[in-house]
Parts: sequence; C-alpha cells; structure tokens
Amino acid sequence: MNNLEDIMAMAQNVQAELAKAQDGLDKIEVQGVAGGGLVKVTASAKGRIIGISIDDSLIVPSGKEMLEDLVVAAFNDARAKADAASNTEMAKMTQGLPLPPGFKLPF
Repeated sequence: MNNLEDIMAMAQNVQAELAKAQDGLDKIEVQGVAGGGLVKVTASAKGRIIGISIDDSLIVPSGKEMLEDLVVAAFNDARAKADAASNTEMAKMTQGLPLPPGFKLPF
C-alpha cells in the first residue's frame, strides 16, 4: 500500500506544479509580427492577446484587405510563439519526473 500512497502523493505534486506552471505561462510575453513589423500582436504564452500595433501607413481604405491579412498573419505568428514558449516551460517542469516515454502534460 505504501507504493500507492507514494504514487498518489507524486500525482498531487505534479498537479500542483502543473497549476503553477500554467499560471506562469500567462506572465511570459511573445510578439507575433507580419508585414516586416508593420503589424505586431503581443500575447502571453498561454495564448491571451495582450495588444496589437498597426503602423499608421497601413490605415488607408484601399489597403483594408491587406491589413486584415497582416493582422491574421501576426496573430498566427504570436500563437505559434506562444505554443513554443508554453512547450519549453512545460518541458522544464517535467524534466525530473519519471513519466513514460511519449506521456504529455497537461493530461
């Protein structure tokens, strides 16, 4: 029975560390860019959008479609960077854990 208690204690510890890591992800900021830096989106590693910056030169009625495309591209770039930052932080957290190969957190 001692083994089961140890496993349960380890699971609770992993759960607490995972919650702590998730909270930390919201403090890590990444910036997605498009159009050579004319459109920038700032997001947390958790994926929360913090801000957007659009260069004044893009704010013209005839450039509306291009601006929309650049905003989408910047959001996608920020999302990819947020995912990368999240994966890096989670890998740090799980380094010392005896998890089976291929086991991913969060569950």
